Amino acid sequence: MRIIYKGWESFSCYFSAEYCQDFLKNCYVKAQIDNPEQKSYENCYAFLYYLEHGQIYYDQAEKAPLIIKPIMLFYGLVHLIKACILTADPTYPETTAVLAHGVSTRKRKKQNYLFFQDEVKLQKNGLFPVMSEKMFHMKHLEGEKIQMEELLQLIPELDELFYLLTGKKTHFPLKMTGEELVIPNEILDHYHMTENRFKEFIASKFSGKVEFTKDALQLKWREGWISEGSPFKLNWEEKFWALPLNKSKYLHFPELLIHYLLLYNLSMIARYETEWWSELTKMMPNRDYPFIHSFLHITMKKSPFLIYQYLTKK
Repeated sequence: MRIIYKGWESFSCYFSAEYCQDFLKNCYVKAQIDNPEQKSYENCYAFLYYLEHGQIYYDQAEKAPLIIKPIMLFYGLVHLIKACILTADPTYPETTAVLAHGVSTRKRKKQNYLFFQDEVKLQKNGLFPVMSEKMFHMKHLEGEKIQMEELLQLIPELDELFYLLTGKKTHFPLKMTGEELVIPNEILDHYHMTENRFKEFIASKFSGKVEFTKDALQLKWREGWISEGSPFKLNWEEKFWALPLNKSKYLHFPELLIHYLLLYNLSMIARYETEWWSELTKMMPNRDYPFIHSFLHITMKKSPFLIYQYLTKK
């Protein structure tokens, strides 16, 4: 069954404590968590309020000037993520250690700072490792540093902007034939792989089984791909699936993690790098501005959609 998303209206069912309790109980029963009845009763209002607060932040971000938009969007996403974690872990937050962001960045930026070249560093404790583990069953990546350009290249809606400003494409559009995803043979040249090696590579990125059809690079589409950390990315604006052209080691990152890391860094810049951030938004000196502006526009609509997709899979 394909999920129909109608924006925040689709979250309406969660604004009922009775429904939330039943929903959480079902999540805990499926996960074989002890005392699902009691724990769903204890958590239903926290779950509901996380979603409500998240929506309020997004509503305000839509009206807010660009200069504070990243802060509103980041904290909106944080609340939505906390609701998702509660569906998998009824004890959240168990300790104060999990309340940190779980990622860090250089507070004072170097001279001639460029956002594209900036990095975030993944930490042992905090929301990022908790969401990675509880929501996506990913192992800890403590100490890993990720560059902003790598993350931006994994946002399929930015493909056209990358082409216009850098002359390079970042995603290859894929076609759907019925319930099958068709991958053009040209992708093999980009990945420098044989057909068999490419199939092995794609299969390695999935937790579940990937079923290729008899036709060379056609495989059966699954609803869960959007939130499973598959290499396939949904272009939310144009409504088609795409495959990143860069074999990044973060190809398997669920897109929610990518949005979280970008918004975290942008929110830190908006709070602590006042001079650079003000100059960027007023002077628009380089390619940083169009990419940041476009990403904020995309994440405003797409990250709540990704959250909704996650919840409907529970």
